[in-house]
Amino acid sequence: MSRAALLVLADGRFPAGGHAHSGGAEAAVKAGRITGAASLETFCRGRLHTAGLVAASLAAAAVLGADPAELDAAADARTPSPALRVAARKLGRQLTRAARATWPSDELDALARRFPKGAHQPVVLGLVARAAALEPVDAAHCAAYESVSGPASATVRLLSLDPFDATGVLARLAPDVDRVADRAVEEARRAIDEGADALPAGSAPLLEIGAEAHAAWAVRLFAS
Repeated sequence: MSRAALLVLADGRFPAGGHAHSGGAEAAVKAGRITGAASLETFCRGRLHTAGLVAASLAAAAVLGADPAELDAAADARTPSPALRVAARKLGRQLTRAARATWPSDELDALARRFPKGAHQPVVLGLVARAAALEPVDAAHCAAYESVSGPASATVRLLSLDPFDATGVLARLAPDVDRVADRAVEEARRAIDEGADALPAGSAPLLEIGAEAHAAWAVRLFAS
C-alpha cells in the first residue's frame, strides 16, 4: 500500500469532477437549512452518518472484491432520487476516466465496458482504491471525507463563508469520519459473507427531496 497514492486519490484536485457538485448544499442553502458554519456542521454530520456511511461501505466492499454489478444495484436501491442516481453515475464515469489514466487496471477497463454511462461513484472509488493497492479502510475514509468536504467547499462559494470556518467544520468532524470509515469496513466485510443487501441503507430524505428540486432549477452553481 502507498500512502502517497491515498493522498492522490483524496486530493480535491484529482480530476474526478467532484468540484462541480455540492453534495446537496446548494439546495440546503436556498432552503435556509445552511446559513453559516454551525448549520453547515449539522448538515455535514447528518450527511456523513447517512449517505456518507452508505458510500463508504460500498467503496470498502469493492476493495474487498465484491461484484461491482451487485454493488451498483445496491447503490441504486439506496438512492431513491433519479437526479442523485444520474449525478452518481456521472461522477463515476469521470472518476473511471481519471483513474484509468492514473492507475491502469484490467478491472477498471472491464467496469468501463460494463457501465459505459458510469457506475455509481462509490463503487468506482472502491475499484480505483483496489487498483492503487489501497486498503478497504482507505477507500472508506475517502468516501466518508468526500461526503462532507464537498458541501463544505461548496458553501464557501454559496455563502461566501470564511474558508477558515469551513475547514474548522471539517476538522471537528474528523473523529466522526474515522468512526464512519471503521464501521463501513465492518459492514463491508459482513456483506462479503451475506451479500450486498447487508450493507447499510441509511436514508436522508431531505437530501433526496432537495436533489429533485435542485435538478429543476433554471439557474444553479452546481450540478447537484
